[in-house]
Amino acid sequence: MPKETMSPKERWLAVLNRQKPDRIPMDYWATEEATRKLMNYLKCNRKEELFKHLHIDYVITVGPKYTGPPLPPDTDIFGCRFRDVNYGTGVYRECIYHPLAKYKTLKEIKQNYQWPSADWYDYSEIPSQIEGKEDYPIRGGGSEPFLTYKHLRGQEQAFIDLILNPEIVHYCLDKLFDLCYQNTLRIYEAIPGKVMITYVAEDLGSQEDLMYSPGQIREFFIPRMKRMMDLAHQAGAFVFHHSDGAIRKIIPDMIKAGIDVLNPIQWRCKGMDREGLKQDFGDKIIFHGGVDNQWTLAFGSKEDVQKEVIDNLHILGKGGGYILAPCHNIQAVSPPENIVTMYQTGYKYGWY
Repeated sequence: MPKETMSPKERWLAVLNRQKPDRIPMDYWATEEATRKLMNYLKCNRKEELFKHLHIDYVITVGPKYTGPPLPPDTDIFGCRFRDVNYGTGVYRECIYHPLAKYKTLKEIKQNYQWPSADWYDYSEIPSQIEGKEDYPIRGGGSEPFLTYKHLRGQEQAFIDLILNPEIVHYCLDKLFDLCYQNTLRIYEAIPGKVMITYVAEDLGSQEDLMYSPGQIREFFIPRMKRMMDLAHQAGAFVFHHSDGAIRKIIPDMIKAGIDVLNPIQWRCKGMDREGLKQDFGDKIIFHGGVDNQWTLAFGSKEDVQKEVIDNLHILGKGGGYILAPCHNIQAVSPPENIVTMYQTGYKYGWY
């Protein structure tokens, strides 16, 4: 086995800058249930032990401390209320109260709703969050406002609004993006030059196609997302764009707006074949993810997992530009043996 010559940070940076790393970086995304199951399987007491054991180049996430008005239990800063919902193999927090659902007009929202402020957070402790972690990539800031908008209005109403109430969508997204912008800017100012990765996310796709028309994406999302991307680039950070599903139609627009990394590469979705993505966009963006957790990790054999990882290394990693990771959070239904196989295979075959 070759010897590592780079730290996780150096390995990520090499790929992001289109240089040759010692091996392909490997990232980790999983639910807490899946992580506990994996740690028990490997007899690891801390996540850091798990990452070291599997040679995972994990990312350190920084953020401010909330110091604003007291919040009721299970309520976020927007007034949305949540509860735990057990799906059998995992527990997810689901929004059960939508504070803007009762309003019919933009005037009502303006008169009755108070938007949260970046002043409700203390950014002074962020430098301490990266002490002793100089060898790892740092993630900070970013945005995913339409997800919040769906919580505020209710998912069905949020989609209806795009057609029937565009003025409400524009107003609310401006407020939400302004908060994300200020939050991200203050994180950058707290640790100048230290943030390497900023997530500018929005789930745009389903299994079969886009969930919005390209016109809606170009009207409501991309101009505001570009503002976030420009801020990240000005701070020297790379833009990590997460969007699930079949999003091939809109990838050229996202590249033009400024994304650097595309995640999660759900290649079983319509139009998302790896060969086509690599051929058409491999010289323009870095691919992150690609190991299927809807079928391969969850229900495949160890041999299936090994083959898929090797295929990803050969297809997405050809000539560089690939970070190995699951194509979303690994779920607790995935056998630990499959997860271990993914990282062992990546470590064995991912050397340059």
